[in-house]
Amino acid sequence: MARLQISERPLIGIFGSQSACQVLLYLENYDKGYASEIARTFGISLNQAQNQLRRFEDAGLLVSRGEGNTRMYYIRKSPVTDALRRFLQEVLEMLPSETAEKYFRQRRRPRRFGKR
Repeated sequence: MARLQISERPLIGIFGSQSACQVLLYLENYDKGYASEIARTFGISLNQAQNQLRRFEDAGLLVSRGEGNTRMYYIRKSPVTDALRRFLQEVLEMLPSETAEKYFRQRRRPRRFGKR
């Protein structure tokens, strides 16, 4: 059975911009993130990532906390964000394979010491 795939275009309409869509998908996929990491992943400006994170935090969808010199963002726990997360998870499952591989399958831990 063929895997159903979707385009990002309708999502951009829903969330208002491509960077907004990317920020939410990133946080759903990795559970947390910071602005420069998100910007680097998608090739957007740091300012775009920071603005989207701030906008979603102001709307009550995200929470942040300082971890060292970094402001880490997480999706807030609430009935609204629970529904949003279910939607985002469905979107992640239906993204084209090349998009998923490029943006959402990054190595998150360092290699084991001594491994070549």
